[in-house]
Amino acid sequence: MDYTFDKDILDGLTATNKNLSSKYLYDDAGSKIFQEIMHMQSYYLTDCEFEILSLQAQQIVDKLAFNVPFNIIELGAGDGFKTFKLLEYLEKNSIAFHYIPIDISKKAMDMLTYKLKERLPNISIKPKVGDYFKVLKELKQQKTPSLLLFLGSNIGNYSHVESINLLELFNKNMHTGDKLLLGIDLKKNPITIHNAYYDKNGITKRFNLNLLIRINKELDADFKVNNFDFYCHYNPVTGEVKSYIVSLKKQQVVLNKLTTVINFEQNELIWTELSKKYDITEIQNLAKMTNFSIVENFLDCKHYFSDSLWIK
Repeated sequence: MDYTFDKDILDGLTATNKNLSSKYLYDDAGSKIFQEIMHMQSYYLTDCEFEILSLQAQQIVDKLAFNVPFNIIELGAGDGFKTFKLLEYLEKNSIAFHYIPIDISKKAMDMLTYKLKERLPNISIKPKVGDYFKVLKELKQQKTPSLLLFLGSNIGNYSHVESINLLELFNKNMHTGDKLLLGIDLKKNPITIHNAYYDKNGITKRFNLNLLIRINKELDADFKVNNFDFYCHYNPVTGEVKSYIVSLKKQQVVLNKLTTVINFEQNELIWTELSKKYDITEIQNLAKMTNFSIVENFLDCKHYFSDSLWIK
């Protein structure tokens, strides 16, 4: 029994403004749908970051300026698709490092290890399953310099306060001189961002509504998915994309496992995800507020995305 899932879903659906944490979108079915999203032509984020790590690997490594073997610690490594290009460059150039991917999914870590060993047989890989900060705390006991990777615009899923708290925790668990490579989606033409998140093929809608299917399975609920729709809105001033599930009618949903009935009004919203976009000044301010200095912002050719290299 996942007590945290049960409690978070109950708290979110009984709140005055209903909400569900975006982390619960990524069950096995949700993760497969997200793979579809990443392959959409309009979803530019994956291609932009892949371009940076493919074409600027040398420049990134030069700016690391580590003169001894170092750790690359990837937080939320997933399938390691983009990171591969950076690891491949290091291997080809005989630069000594240990790759330490961290993820809550053992299945993901096993798959990543298998694939990497197949493509880079000599790689030193030490996967860790569990909480970022528990693992970082253990690794801090070592004296090995480290590069932390937090890619894929994951920082955009956190509110301003949450992002500061998270980055301060990263800083606290790093040695002076350690680096952080942070994937950050940049503000751009609002239409480009709108099309990436409100796709005409409805894949993002399926991704969000899959969470209702998950709740049906895990909490023995009776969400009728056809009674709900998806909406998202981008505010180009704040840089925030907010995603919602919309109740199409006045209705009740029973969560049998939690012996709870949830009432919905017609057009009532469930907030599912935040995806914040930054400009360069905001990135500079974020680094300063969390006791980092920016080494360099590595941008893709369209200047849609930045992998921002920071130093403690």
